[in-house]
Amino acid sequence: MPIDREQVLRYHLGGKIGLRIRKPVATLQDLCLAYTPGVALAVKEIAAHPAALFSYSARSNLVAVVTDGTAILGLGDLGAEAAIPVMEGKAVLFKLFGDVDAWPVPLNHCRLGGQNTGKTDPARLVEHVAALAPMYGGINLEDIAAPACFEIEDTLDARLDIPVFHDDQWGTAVITLAGVLNYARLCERDISELRVVINGAGSAGIRIAEMLKAAGCDSVLLCDSKGVLRTSRTDLSGKKKEHAVHTSAATVGDALEGAHLFIGVSAANCIQSRDIQRMAPYPAIFAMANPDPEITPAEVAQTLGRNPYVMATGRSDYPNQINNVLGFPFLFRGALDVRARTINLAMKRAAAEALAALARKPVPEEVKALYEEPDLAFGPGYIIPKPFDRRLFETVPLAVAKAAVESGVAQTPFSAAAYAQELHRRNTSRLKEILPQPA
Repeated sequence: MPIDREQVLRYHLGGKIGLRIRKPVATLQDLCLAYTPGVALAVKEIAAHPAALFSYSARSNLVAVVTDGTAILGLGDLGAEAAIPVMEGKAVLFKLFGDVDAWPVPLNHCRLGGQNTGKTDPARLVEHVAALAPMYGGINLEDIAAPACFEIEDTLDARLDIPVFHDDQWGTAVITLAGVLNYARLCERDISELRVVINGAGSAGIRIAEMLKAAGCDSVLLCDSKGVLRTSRTDLSGKKKEHAVHTSAATVGDALEGAHLFIGVSAANCIQSRDIQRMAPYPAIFAMANPDPEITPAEVAQTLGRNPYVMATGRSDYPNQINNVLGFPFLFRGALDVRARTINLAMKRAAAEALAALARKPVPEEVKALYEEPDLAFGPGYIIPKPFDRRLFETVPLAVAKAAVESGVAQTPFSAAAYAQELHRRNTSRLKEILPQPA
């Protein structure tokens, strides 16, 4: 879909989000309840019982979207201010799809030396986020460059008793796993049999590798700009060193020899047709660099001809868009509703499995009409649900909440049947918000 610069800038005039007052303030009595003198009773209740903050404030449904602007989209380090339109957009998606209230928190002075430029200072950013955490039920970290993002997420997750989730790491990983699960079904291979090559060893690539390994993938080769992460390299450290393997493959092309699945979170046009030709029969190519993929669907189609294959990208104008919007709104919805202390690996896997299962079900007619795809059905061209499929709101949060309870991180009583009914009720009441209506 072509994007007009002036149209985009007009759309962003005045920002994309604002405050919604949730309680009536139409009379003097209402005003007394909302503020002084009535508010003092809520203050005293929270002071006496700190956990009551989740009941007597917006905290239970409010997520901070935190960034220092060091890795904005594919644009790089442009600073916290420049990141604000992205953070506002994230807040819109939180509300639209997950009914989660979210607010941008762009942070300056979180670079080494307390400056607004340069590399992220993980300790400084952690202190900033920890200081503002009392207002929020969850923290969504966004557009923070690697390797600092790993330390920041891990430290905050251990320190705070609310979910901390770096979407650039885990969001992509969750949706990718969903796609991989369905690809394995289509090619009739067990996930443990898949030979996987990941090009891009930043935050997304490393977390994808971890998700796939946790799900049972035994053969995962991770590549960076210098080639395969192998034990013979002396330039590796941190997370990259953890994923180094003993192999004779040096380049991504070498790694693709006999591989079943290519996953790209790297750079445009870095994979050639000859690389795809070296893959095993019925391959999958997840070329997710944005806005231009590692290899285009047209090139893959020309290379593989009528042979079966699966093609996915990060773009909405091609089939099988692996998009984080299928993950974070629903992960947080489920986590918030059971007051989870964290979003752990079990919850992430549950989300991926729920997404994969939904894609295998018949597609509602309204979704087919919205996307103008009357024959949309599970198969090579449809392995991931569409973002406007309203069933996501009922299936993914339920799976996440169940996993939180079963893994011991939920902090509220839980009935799966009652929660399923509540999600359905809320979903029905907000149908017009999440599914665009015909003109």
